[in-house]
Amino acid sequence: MTTENITAPAAETPAKATGLLWTTVAGSVATVASAFLAWTWTAEFPGDLTIYGNPAPLQLLTLVGAVLTGLHALSALGIKGLGWLTPTGARKPLWILALGTFATTLFTAIAIIVELGHLVDLEPGAVVAVVAAAVPAIAAFKLTDDTRKAAPAKQLPSWAEILIIVAVFTVGLLVVTFGIDTDDNEPQLFVAYLILVGFSATALVKSGLTTRLSQITARNRQVTITASLVMAIAFPFLQQSGDTYTLIAVNILIFATVALGLNIVVGLAGLLDLGYVAFLGVGAYTAALVSGATSSAFGVQFPFWASALTGMAASLVFGVVIGAPTLRLRGDYLAIVTLGFGEIFRIAMGNLDGTSGPQITNGPNGIPNIPQLEFFGYNFGESHTVFGIELGAYANYYLLMILIMALVVIVFSRAGNSRIGRAWVAIREDETAATAMGINGFRVKLVAFALGASLAGLAGTVQAHVNTTVVPENYVFAGPVPPNSAFLLAAVILGGMGTITGPIVGSALLFLIPAKLSFLQDYQLLGFGIALILLMRFRPEGLIANKRARLEFHENDEQPDVPEQRQSAEADAATAAGTAKAGA
Repeated sequence: MTTENITAPAAETPAKATGLLWTTVAGSVATVASAFLAWTWTAEFPGDLTIYGNPAPLQLLTLVGAVLTGLHALSALGIKGLGWLTPTGARKPLWILALGTFATTLFTAIAIIVELGHLVDLEPGAVVAVVAAAVPAIAAFKLTDDTRKAAPAKQLPSWAEILIIVAVFTVGLLVVTFGIDTDDNEPQLFVAYLILVGFSATALVKSGLTTRLSQITARNRQVTITASLVMAIAFPFLQQSGDTYTLIAVNILIFATVALGLNIVVGLAGLLDLGYVAFLGVGAYTAALVSGATSSAFGVQFPFWASALTGMAASLVFGVVIGAPTLRLRGDYLAIVTLGFGEIFRIAMGNLDGTSGPQITNGPNGIPNIPQLEFFGYNFGESHTVFGIELGAYANYYLLMILIMALVVIVFSRAGNSRIGRAWVAIREDETAATAMGINGFRVKLVAFALGASLAGLAGTVQAHVNTTVVPENYVFAGPVPPNSAFLLAAVILGGMGTITGPIVGSALLFLIPAKLSFLQDYQLLGFGIALILLMRFRPEGLIANKRARLEFHENDEQPDVPEQRQSAEADAATAAGTAKAGA
């Protein structure tokens, strides 16, 4: 990832810009120092910000933001060895990082005042931190724009690129673990974490560093896949405080698996499904009925592999039964029909109680006491010691979901790159044109519907055992608690339709944020709506979009050198014409 020094050296930098950059560096150093001061006098504020020389987690966020800001400022000054941080320009990412650090620090100071009730509850250290963090933000804002085209990166040795990939995934694991492990009694910490991570991620994109990293991972695909799998497996081994946060990770993986299935329907085939959570419910209810639950109407107990296949088969059958008569519809009409199917499923499960209908699902009370999974004597409901580390019950389900997620990713990638996957994309772009080219639109859409439904059913079989109960209220169209159809669709759109990592990232955000911000209660959906509006305004293609989506939404941004391209095209045309004339 090392590049040639593409920024002007300090001696050639205009005096004003140099002064602003050194001011940014000085402000960042002062901000780092302020993190080692006491920000309040009492330990009643969550996190205990009263200790000198030992930054609390909230202060660590400010410290990390200041360090990143200072490094980017030094990169803009042309310091040797830091040019790789800003391959496409330093001003925008520098200002975004400085603003994010200031916003994080200011939020912490305001939270202290609101929580403790008085302005005097701030220690001088907090005031110093706010003022010091404001200096880089103001100085970076006054810098002139230095956006440029990224210079070609030098090809690194394979061992160096492998080390970079491992380092990036390690940092990512630590960042994600920090966010998941934030104490629910300290919502201020999670909000500050979201602020800093949001600004930092935006800065990385603006600096062009993510593009360089994607090039390295593309050249080392096998290493990237292996590193991501190892880091995912390492997560439960870092949880020493119990299974509380591992349960959140398990639910995120279940949510992400269902979102990937929906991504086949929405992202690849372009079918708007508003009742997709019903297929998750079909798999969960099927697993509950055949897994030996005491309230099951069937009284049978299948091994997990058999109950998983049964849940997938049941969801697939429902997908075909629902899709066969309805997939000839398009657009809003199809969305309305799928929304109706989702509500019919929920109501039907509530009525199969022996009174309104046959006694199958125990009605609104659901099916409780679903037994824990057991493989060859390995009980998933018990703690086990692995490599000297005790793993709780939810850690077992987490590792199981990692394997299922890997299977779903393989199915999605293979299907998307196959002949039928190309047919899905053709149907999504223009069904009339695809039909004219000989594609059987109905059959192709039905396959997408059935495959997506079966993947959701597989996730539902695990969800039933994790929750140990299944009730109809878990499978509604919209609600404050995911997964539901609205949140699943939002996860696909927010993450990036048609991609693999997009729905996973979207699912993680949409599950983690409501779980950590439960103190907002009724205001959760308000904040969720505002966030979606802002996202659709500034990044309509999603957080992690494919190239086609970026070109559709940012065509001008992706092709800045239109005159040069036009001249090149004219030259090629002239050459082709001359060749044709000579041949004649």
